Amino acid sequence: MLPIIYSDEFLKHDNGRFHPERPERLTAIVNALKTAPWADKLEWQLPTPVETRPVMPLLQQIHTPLYIERVREIATSGGGMLDADTPISPRSYDVALLAVSAWLDGVDQVLATDNPTFVLARPPGHHAERERGMGFCLFSNAAIAAYYALKQPGIHRVGILDWDVHHGNGTQDIVESDAQIAYCSLHQHPCYPGTGNASERGLYKNVLNLPMPPGSTVANYQPLFEQKIIPFFRDFQPDLLIVSAGYDANADDPLAGIALNPQDFGLFTQYCLQLTRRILFGLEGGYHLTALAQSVVATIESCLI
Repeated sequence: MLPIIYSDEFLKHDNGRFHPERPERLTAIVNALKTAPWADKLEWQLPTPVETRPVMPLLQQIHTPLYIERVREIATSGGGMLDADTPISPRSYDVALLAVSAWLDGVDQVLATDNPTFVLARPPGHHAERERGMGFCLFSNAAIAAYYALKQPGIHRVGILDWDVHHGNGTQDIVESDAQIAYCSLHQHPCYPGTGNASERGLYKNVLNLPMPPGSTVANYQPLFEQKIIPFFRDFQPDLLIVSAGYDANADDPLAGIALNPQDFGLFTQYCLQLTRRILFGLEGGYHLTALAQSVVATIESCLI
C-alpha cells in the first residue's frame, strides 16, 4: 500500500477563479488516482490536524515570526495579495499550516514503512524564502519537512530533489548553508524566478543546480539523472529523499516551455528508487490539469511496480 495524504481542506485555499494554482488541480489528481487500475493499492490518509500536531515551533525555525504573522494577518483580515502572483484568501493561513502538517505526516509514514508516500497538498512551498513568500507559495514545505526529518532517530542527512520547472529559490535559500541537507534542482532557464545558477554549489558543495533550456525533452533530462543527479545523491548518502514534485515541465503546461510528457516522471521516479525507497513526494507546481494528473499517476505507478 502507498499512502496518499490528502484532505478536502486543501481545496479551501482560494486564489481566485482565473489563477493557475487552483483547487481543481487537486480534484483532477484525486479523480485520476481513484480510477487508476491499482487504486486499491492506495491508502488515503487525512493529515494530522494542527491542533493535534503543533507546527508553529518548526515553522518558526524556518520562517521569521514577522513573515508568519504577515500571512496570518492578511488571511484574518479577509484576504489580499502577498505579492503580484500570490493571493491569500481568508482560509489560506489555516490551510497552509495543514499542508505543513501533511508534509510532516509524510516524513513519519516514509520512516515508519521504508517506502514512498505522496503528499497531495496545497499551497505549494518551494518559492517561499525565510522572510517572504512568492510564486504561489506561502510556507517552505520541503525545507520544513527536511528539518523535521533531521530530528527523527537515525536521520542524519536528507536529500531534496526538485524537478519542478521553476527553481526552488526558497528551498535553496533555507538549506544551502546546512551540511546535513543536499538540494538538487532541474529547472528551465531563463524562467521565473530567475535564480538557480549552475555555479551555486552551497556552503558545503551541497547544492546542484541544473538549468535546462526551453524545449528540453526527456532525452536531455535522462543523461543528467545518470551522470549528475544519481552520483550527487549517492555521494551524499541521504537517509531520506524528499522530492519537490512539480509537474509544470510538461509540454502542455501553460507556464513554462519544457517538453516532457507525463510518463517521463515515472522514469524520474525509477531513478530515485535506485537511491532509496525512503522517498517523500510532495506536490509543487503543474497547471495543465490532465497532464498534471497523468504525471502524478505515472509517479505513483512507478512506486508500485
